Amino acid sequence: MRSAAIIAILAGRFAHSLAAPRDGERASRDDGGMIRIGIVGTSSISERFAEAVGHVDGVEVSRVASRDAQRARAFAETIGAEGIAVGLDELLGAGDVDAVYLASPNSAHVAQAQAALDAGIPVLVEKPATLTAPQWEELVGRATARGVVLLEAMRTAYDPGLAAVADLLPRLGTVRRVSLRYEKRSARYDHVLAGEQTNIFDPALGGSALRDLGVYPLHALVHLFGVPRAVQGVRIGIASGTDGLGSALAVYDGFVADIAWSKITDTALSSEIQGEEASLRIDAIDAPRSLELTPHGGDAEVIRVEAPENVMVGEVVRLRDAIAGADVHADHDRTTATLRLVDALLAEPLR
Repeated sequence: MRSAAIIAILAGRFAHSLAAPRDGERASRDDGGMIRIGIVGTSSISERFAEAVGHVDGVEVSRVASRDAQRARAFAETIGAEGIAVGLDELLGAGDVDAVYLASPNSAHVAQAQAALDAGIPVLVEKPATLTAPQWEELVGRATARGVVLLEAMRTAYDPGLAAVADLLPRLGTVRRVSLRYEKRSARYDHVLAGEQTNIFDPALGGSALRDLGVYPLHALVHLFGVPRAVQGVRIGIASGTDGLGSALAVYDGFVADIAWSKITDTALSSEIQGEEASLRIDAIDAPRSLELTPHGGDAEVIRVEAPENVMVGEVVRLRDAIAGADVHADHDRTTATLRLVDALLAEPLR
């Protein structure tokens, strides 16, 4: 690796204001204050999101938007939504949409979020929220100026498993090494091997293993330990023109963190945090459910995390609470910091 590959990441607070809930004509209705969500995108993740909405009080899916009316109608029937919209403009102009969930290709997020924010409609945008940190900062500024809620749908941030990990950190003593990973072979990699292009591996659409899976351990790292002083990484390219896997080393005062991600291989390895007094093994950093704490010279203790079966419930709750007035400064800051790390890693050429 070249020494120039080490890119300093400045820590600190990002001054973004709370995006307050809207008021006005859309809020004047007789449904008990139910927040009506319009979904943009008809993929499997949108279906999981709709299912998560069904587990949260105070929210419902009112419409599905797609450029193809038949596809929108079929998806709406699948998830039990009453309405459809052909295209984003029609969705934003509907009187029964109080917030939108954007699950479109990564490259479409910015323009769609801008349009929704300009229309005064709260936005929950699937990760990665934008392709670059400056794009996200522009969206935050736009949301703040208009008093509209903006959140990234980073489910790990709202998962009880990550909160459990944070609660256990004091028992580890001085942390010296952090190893976080998310490696899962995508079935769509077979298309790449067959010489075909597919959205999640298409660089023209923002497709990247780093953006799709690497953001999970990076976001967890920032959530648990703050912004590293520096980060250095390597991304391995595949035939589609993007990265299929990679690794990064992040430097903190007193400890190091190694991050691994892949969409072309699987792993049986866990994530782990090593301290001078104990180590903590984490079964899955995106949704921790089994934590094994082993004191130095002692026996392991297994901690089971109780959580909803649908891992997207937490982000739906956060959206509802943000619209009700919850402070989202820290949410914005974590997304900014994570995207800055991604930008630094993407600056290096594929290997």
